[in-house]
Amino acid sequence: MNTPTNNESRSTVQAGTLMNNKTIKGVLIAILTFGFATFGLAPNALADTQPQSIEEVLQAMQSERRTVTRANQEREDRFRREQATQEAELNRLRREVRAAEEEAERLENLRDRLDRELEDLRSTLAERQGEFGELFGVARAAAADLNENLADSLVSAQFPNRGDALSRMAQSGSLPTIEELEYLWFTMLQEASEQGKVARFQAPVIRGDNQSAQETVVRIGPFSAFTEQGFLIPRDGTLRYLVRQPAGGAVRAARDVYNFSGSGVTRGLIDPSRGTLLGMVVETPNLRERIDQGGGIGYAIIIVAIFGILLALLRWALLSITAMRVRAQMRSSTPSSGNPLGRIMIAYEENRTEDLETLQMRLDDAVLRELPRLESGLNVVKVLAAVAPLMGLLGTVIGMIVTFQAITLFGTGDPRLMAGGISQALVTTVLGLIAAIPLLLLHAFASGTARRLGQVLEQQSISLVAEPDTDNA
Repeated sequence: MNTPTNNESRSTVQAGTLMNNKTIKGVLIAILTFGFATFGLAPNALADTQPQSIEEVLQAMQSERRTVTRANQEREDRFRREQATQEAELNRLRREVRAAEEEAERLENLRDRLDRELEDLRSTLAERQGEFGELFGVARAAAADLNENLADSLVSAQFPNRGDALSRMAQSGSLPTIEELEYLWFTMLQEASEQGKVARFQAPVIRGDNQSAQETVVRIGPFSAFTEQGFLIPRDGTLRYLVRQPAGGAVRAARDVYNFSGSGVTRGLIDPSRGTLLGMVVETPNLRERIDQGGGIGYAIIIVAIFGILLALLRWALLSITAMRVRAQMRSSTPSSGNPLGRIMIAYEENRTEDLETLQMRLDDAVLRELPRLESGLNVVKVLAAVAPLMGLLGTVIGMIVTFQAITLFGTGDPRLMAGGISQALVTTVLGLIAAIPLLLLHAFASGTARRLGQVLEQQSISLVAEPDTDNA
């Protein structure tokens, strides 16, 4: 067994000590590196100042510890300062909330006190008013009623803005003043007195093109207002021309009153409904609109009626002229070919030498040739007179079909939806009857004239045949 020498032992101890020192140094470096990483120091700082001994490591750790302690102390001081500031702000907000709550409580108490005072004042006012309270209530109601009447009064066109004070008085919750009561009384008297007057004044008038112009207006009480062009109706505080003026001489009567300036009496027209009846004139259809309600069937009936009436009149006129010529021929012995009797007399003269039977046949043939000429066109008039009411009946059926279709689609809630079909049914019926009546009359007159002419021709032909027998006798 070999025993180490002293040098070897000494070297071994130094090596072990050196290894322990290196181990301790490595551990300290690792701890220092971890501490730097923990406290946020950059690893480059460690790399730049790499400690070389345990004392340097301890010094570096102590320096870093002091730095971290100072930073923590600064953060703690800053946090405490901020906490103190937040507590001060919180205390201030709490004081403001308490002040607001106290103010709200004070205002609530003030409101309750004012409500009690207001109720006491109202009770005192009601006690002091006594019967005057009811009187003032009646005055306000009268002001409201009068203001409503003035809004649609023709008198307001001459005296505008009369209802402003009345409206304020009617809506006011306080007692009316003496001036307001006097104005109410004055306005009532003015409205009553103006109802019996015929006044002429200047006022803005809205024309058919919705343009306003200053014109001279004549007013008959509160009933009618008009200019030289026609009647006016009040709308929204202004005067407006009717969209369609009434017929039957109403505008002419209004123009006579407008131009009347002398003494005496002239005839005029008033609307007792104060514009309602005149306003309904616009809704009443005229003749053209009535015919349009008949639709295509109505226009067809009118065409048939016009053609039939013209044909009947033409035939009646020609038959009347022919009758005049026949009467003239009866007074003359010279036959003329311009009338049926003259042509029959010419046929008699041409066949006078024939035997009696042949002559009679010749004359009968001449009479038969004249009869179709006399009755020409009368059958057409008769057919048209029968067709016109049938066309009216057709229009009636079509109108009722339209009406029932409207009922099926929309029900019976709105009668205006059914008015078109009913109007067509009634208008076509009326047009058919209107067409048939004159056609039947004209056909009867023309047929009677033609029948009388035929009888005259037959009588004259028989008399012509009988004349030679009389001579022979």
